[in-house]
Amino acid sequence: MARTLNVAVQMDPIETINIDGDSSFALMLAAQNRGHVLWHYEVKYLTLREGVLKEGVHREQRLFARARPVTVQRVRNDHYRFGEPVLLDLGRMDVVLMRQDPPFDMAYITATHMLEHIHCGDGTGTLVVNNPVSVRNAPEKLLVTHFPDLMPPTMVTWDPDAIRGFRATHKDIVVKPLFGNGGSGVFLIRHDDPNLNALIEMHFARSREPLMVQRYLPEVREGDKRIILIDGEPAGAINRVPAAGEARSNMHVGGRAERADLTVRDLEICARIGPTLKEQGLLFVGIDVIGDWLTEINVTSPTGIQEVDRFNGTDLASQVWDAIETKLAADPA
Repeated sequence: MARTLNVAVQMDPIETINIDGDSSFALMLAAQNRGHVLWHYEVKYLTLREGVLKEGVHREQRLFARARPVTVQRVRNDHYRFGEPVLLDLGRMDVVLMRQDPPFDMAYITATHMLEHIHCGDGTGTLVVNNPVSVRNAPEKLLVTHFPDLMPPTMVTWDPDAIRGFRATHKDIVVKPLFGNGGSGVFLIRHDDPNLNALIEMHFARSREPLMVQRYLPEVREGDKRIILIDGEPAGAINRVPAAGEARSNMHVGGRAERADLTVRDLEICARIGPTLKEQGLLFVGIDVIGDWLTEINVTSPTGIQEVDRFNGTDLASQVWDAIETKLAADPA
């Protein structure tokens, strides 16, 4: 029998989540069902400071969070119970789940630097899921560029002329902010759409970040497949179909979930990227596949496990905890 784990969950306010779709909630519920002890905190309550080791002489940096013990239940509008807040030494936790939503901005990046002080992925200390170093170095729209033969034609650039040239070559294109999420700021720009220049101007007036531009894949009308990988292995998938008149398939903007099987091409994509994900400590990942093409590798706060479970009768949250417990098995504590 696996030992009881102390689990701190770094996420957005638990009060506002949708318990029928939120992957963090599913992970918390699965952990609680195994007897693990849960703590909840928001990233704004992190503090990195010195910690005394020997009679005030030797010091090291310690990472603390103002956290609250929490229990969860699958009851709408009554899904959590908090205990009294405490100052929690995250370096004494067995697991920290890094589950706050993007945007992947400097605040997000800073949190990964702070969590790096406690992360130990060899089973001998605190395991941060996903590895904060890899999350920082592999945001979803950039990690995918290391697999160019699996992707549709793609460009990441600040150069408006390059974007216009890309459209001249590929005709219909999709333009999206490099560090956005949930479909926010994603535009389908047709080959004759006069709004491209205005869109570029608007983006760069508000942001110093480059844009990602991809050839539009008409197969998206049939769905954008979300595939869940656990420790580098495919565990299940759903198909997200865009609403009528909408180019985006994200659930946040009205996409409809459908059951999906893994095709030969899907398995080929997973086999190619899986070893990299495993090596980098990216234990819970959601990739997006349109037709035969890989478009994103989501490592920050991937979603979709509850939808996959409903269609396939699986329990992906438990599979995630199986993988976590396996990684911690070498810890003698």
